[in-house]
Amino acid sequence: MTPLDGTLIIYQGTGMNTKTSLKETLQTHLRAYKDIQKRCPGVILATSSQAILKGISPYLTIYFSAQLINELSSQRRPRELMLWVGCVVGTTALLGLGQVLCKRWYNIKKALFKEMMQTIYTDQFLSMDYAEADRHETRDLYNQIKESEMWRNWGFNQVIPFVDWTFEAITGILGAIVLTVSLFTQLVPDTHSLCFLNSAWIVIGVVLLLIVITCLGPLASNHAIALEASLSSESRFGNRLFSRFTRLGYENQYAMDHRMYHPYELSNYYMRQENRFGVDSRVAKLSLTSIGLSGAFSEAIPALFSGVVYVFVCLKALGGAFGIGSVTQYVSAVTALSMNVALLLETVGHMKANTPFLKTTYAFLDIPHSMYQGSLTTEKRADRDYEIEFKDVSFKYPGSDLWALRHVNMKFKIGSRIAVVGENGSGKSTFIKLLCRLYDPQEGVITLNGIDIRKYRYQDYLDLFSVVFQDFQQLSQPLGDNVAGSMHYDKTKVEQCLKDAGFEERLRELPEGLDTYLYRDFGKDGIEVSGGEAQKIAIARALYKDAPFIILDEPTAALDPLAEAEIYSQFNAIVKDKTAIFISHRLSSCQFCDEILVFDQGTIVQKGTHATLVHEEKGKYSALWHAQAQYYE
Repeated sequence: MTPLDGTLIIYQGTGMNTKTSLKETLQTHLRAYKDIQKRCPGVILATSSQAILKGISPYLTIYFSAQLINELSSQRRPRELMLWVGCVVGTTALLGLGQVLCKRWYNIKKALFKEMMQTIYTDQFLSMDYAEADRHETRDLYNQIKESEMWRNWGFNQVIPFVDWTFEAITGILGAIVLTVSLFTQLVPDTHSLCFLNSAWIVIGVVLLLIVITCLGPLASNHAIALEASLSSESRFGNRLFSRFTRLGYENQYAMDHRMYHPYELSNYYMRQENRFGVDSRVAKLSLTSIGLSGAFSEAIPALFSGVVYVFVCLKALGGAFGIGSVTQYVSAVTALSMNVALLLETVGHMKANTPFLKTTYAFLDIPHSMYQGSLTTEKRADRDYEIEFKDVSFKYPGSDLWALRHVNMKFKIGSRIAVVGENGSGKSTFIKLLCRLYDPQEGVITLNGIDIRKYRYQDYLDLFSVVFQDFQQLSQPLGDNVAGSMHYDKTKVEQCLKDAGFEERLRELPEGLDTYLYRDFGKDGIEVSGGEAQKIAIARALYKDAPFIILDEPTAALDPLAEAEIYSQFNAIVKDKTAIFISHRLSSCQFCDEILVFDQGTIVQKGTHATLVHEEKGKYSALWHAQAQYYE
């Protein structure tokens, strides 16, 4: 058993080797074309335009060149020669100019398309319900999409090339047919020994032979494509291993551990054990055998086709059916016809192989927004007279049979200070998620001023809360923008919030003040802030929002004792008339709260003030308090 067998189970059965009908292929890609056109207008038109020009250009040059050669090899009339030379030069110049302009247009639209592809998944994550975004299955679905893109650009990235190939192939087929028809209508004189080439059976036989040879190449190529698509499971896992473990070598967060514990050696071992691209891997073996041989066969077929075409065309020219210039025209046209038919068939094969990957993409993009958004507006009250109540609320996470919260009843008094305490996994964070309506409970109801919170407009309800999450995030952007969450803000208010959060002294040291970049990702003079300083900035951001409810999840976990004491000593002045909820493992921070909620196994087992609860010797709070206090005695 290999070290990563447990992880591999996730990917078993996710290969893209299922059969896909042509109807399903066309329907799925038509939807993709519509979505791309909606988000990136003009990209389909730009792609098809440059493909049409690219497809038709060779035929015009072939035709005029053939006429010029025919004239040179026969009557050599100066006027006609000048005419055909002018046609060749003029056509080449105009087509060249058109191709340059279309190519530039296409490149601009393609760049916009790539930018669109960077945002389409981000937009979906930001717009979907938090409950869906928080699911492991959702993240895994997204990872499958990105890893398939890394493997062979499967999914949306293939759609634009399909447009290019399809229009080029269709244009090429039509152009080739126009130039090829006369090959079969111009006859060898009956007096010539090669007049048997005029026989309908000979013509049909040659055409059928060319069709068979033409189809053999795409069949072999599409077989190779299907085999590559069937390797997607192994390839995605290999890419995931590579991207995860190679981070150990360059990401700063691993630098200290690498020097102390050498995790890179362990990662190298895993990568050797699970090398999905090594010489003994299934990917390598198929590439050397079935995929490689199919690819080689498809590349060899055009040579056989060209041989048949040359024999037939040259024999007809030898028999006097047409001049030497037409030989070039017909050989080039028939060969191009075959190549474009093959291109069209290969494009269809690519599309069929790509369809399961697009379906995975749409499985992610079609994740429903099932949380009811509500219609009532929350009243903007200057007195912050908002009352929230939990009424027999029970909740379990999607896919789990265990209740994370059970029969919770609680009313928030306006302007009160409430501490939420308990052991890890007791339900504290879940309680806050339901309060902020990141999830909806399965049982019971949460009300705002007596009305079910689900009836309020979702964003209006969220605007009632300022939250400092335990794993808060900050952007590598100017300090002021981080605090305000905007490029346009009240400078005086931002500075006051930073002062209230204990960041005033550090702010005075910054040469650019609020314009100082956090971190150095985008600003060469950016500053690296400590965990405690980052936490103060996060608190300032919550204060700047100035919402009626402020929720602090371990608000001082990264602060030193003096900074923590400073924050708590003036917290009433900072929070003012807001209702404040604290989640903390440091029970000393609960002493200034009006009420403490003690959670255990998803239920509220105690309520009261610190003075009351600490003397309930058999209570959970007292046990937690004395467990911490013994180390300070």
